[in-house]
Amino acid sequence: MLAFSALVAGSFSLGGQIANEIAPAALNAVRFALSAAVVGAVIWARGGGIATLTGALSAPWRYGLLGVLFAIYFVTMFEGLKTAPPVSAAAVFTLTPVMSGIFGYLLLRQLFGARIMVALGLGAMGALWVIFRADIAALMAFEIGRGEVIFFWGCIAHAAYTPLVRVLNRGEPILVFTFWTLSFSTVIIGVWGWRDLVATDWGALRPLVWITLLYVAIAASAMTVFLVQFASMRLPSSKVMAYTYLTPSWVLIWELGLGQPMPPMAVLGGIALTFVALGLLLKE
Repeated sequence: MLAFSALVAGSFSLGGQIANEIAPAALNAVRFALSAAVVGAVIWARGGGIATLTGALSAPWRYGLLGVLFAIYFVTMFEGLKTAPPVSAAAVFTLTPVMSGIFGYLLLRQLFGARIMVALGLGAMGALWVIFRADIAALMAFEIGRGEVIFFWGCIAHAAYTPLVRVLNRGEPILVFTFWTLSFSTVIIGVWGWRDLVATDWGALRPLVWITLLYVAIAASAMTVFLVQFASMRLPSSKVMAYTYLTPSWVLIWELGLGQPMPPMAVLGGIALTFVALGLLLKE
């Protein structure tokens, strides 16, 4: 999950650079197709074949459900990044541990004690501080940007996805389960956004769009889907998503690496609060 948070952060920073140059549905349909191909190639290289994949196709509606949730998350992410700064969008993402904990209780009856509740509360406070740009007046008036609102709905889908992996997995190997989740996501987004796919002038896209597409397909999809499914089978939902509290910090590093200015010091205070929450969540 530490690797997950670092890889996810890159998609915020790179996505923010190209969000207005390509339709989110078109970008994500291609990225999921590439991701499924990469995971399929890994399965094949490890000795798995058609029988390995088809053997996990019982009750395919499971992958469809996970695919819908994943599609909602990633499309709303890139739609939100059209107007939301990457650090702010990453802060919205850090609200998922709270929501994931709720879904974990509803679906798996996973309970958490007072320390976990305090940690989730601190993390949410830190996230809100960043989302509202450390502006007390904006916080009191609940003036939140359109991009952040759009992405928030995607984060709800992602929060539900985490415990559902454990609920829906019937003993399938994680790589195979990942392959079918990505494949169904490709079909769902492709059908929904086929007009954007056809309308996109792929040959006119600048190199950074293609770099971002390859990054989100391999690093921020194929790898992260496997990592979160691997962790979801072994950790409580709230602890799995606790590592999202590191995402704004990773985004800051990415942003500085891409030549963007440092956010105001007051905003950094909210990120520091998420570190405190992370420490409490991971404490045994």
